Formats: sequence, C-alpha cells, structure tokens
Amino acid sequence: MRLLAWVAVLAPLACAAQSATFATKSLTPETALKAAQSALAKCRADGFQVAVAVVDRAGTTQVILRDRFAGPHTLDVAANKAWSAVSFRTNTRDLEKATRHDTTMAGLRHFPRATTVGGGQMIEAAGSLLGGIGVSGAPGGDNDDACAAAGIKAIADDLEF
Repeated sequence: MRLLAWVAVLAPLACAAQSATFATKSLTPETALKAAQSALAKCRADGFQVAVAVVDRAGTTQVILRDRFAGPHTLDVAANKAWSAVSFRTNTRDLEKATRHDTTMAGLRHFPRATTVGGGQMIEAAGSLLGGIGVSGAPGGDNDDACAAAGIKAIADDLEF
C-alpha cells in the first residue's frame, strides 16, 4: 500500500522532468533545390513543362521552379500539392482516393489549399517527415507523381540518418 502511495506521488514528477523542447530535422535549401531540379529534369526528359515546389515540414515553401512554358496556374498547384502532402501526412495520390465523394473524408476537398490529385509527395527519412514536393503541369497526376518521385530519389542518399 505504501509503495502504491509513493508511485502516485512520484509519477507526476517523472512527467515534469521531460524536456520542454524537442529537436526536428528539416531540409536545407540546397537539398530542397536539388530535389526540385531533379523533378524538373525528369519532367523535361518526358516532354512535360511543369512547376515544382518543395516545402519544409511545416508546409512553408522553400523552393519553387517553373519551366519556361508551364502554365501560370502550375506555381500555386505545385505548392499546394506539396503543402497538402505535408499537412495531411499523405501523398496526394492517396489523398485523392481517400477523399472521393462517397467517403467520410470527402469534406477535406473543400479545405483551402487542399489539393487532392497526384503529384504531391512527402519527403521522409528514418521515420521523420522532412518536407514535401509537389509537381504540376504534366498531363495527369500520375506523370506529376513520377517527377516528384524522381526529385525524392535524387536526395534519398543525402537524407538517410
């Protein structure tokens, strides 16, 4: 009984001893730029004019590139795809399926900035979310998605920790 009383007294103190801050990992601007350039190069090689955006883990845009003939809308769409992947912790190709009109998550499609079409992917390493990449302008989300994957692949070795 006495032991139980001590546990009740000391348990809150153990919780209070936890640190009041935590450390996170984020992409450097150089790494974000390398991912964006690689995604752009993949789309160019496939004959597509696109915009590519890379956001940090909070969804703030770090890099945005637009190829010379990519439509003006592609800047916002690419940034919103990257933001959506990070914000919802889901690649936008999967988010598209999860938010179809006949699902319980369909309402997310009405959320400002939510972009539920392929081309936005999370950038992760060692179980940590580091940021996201979004591509817009290729014909169809599948092609945007392939370019985003090429951007992540280009930095994957740099990210493993």
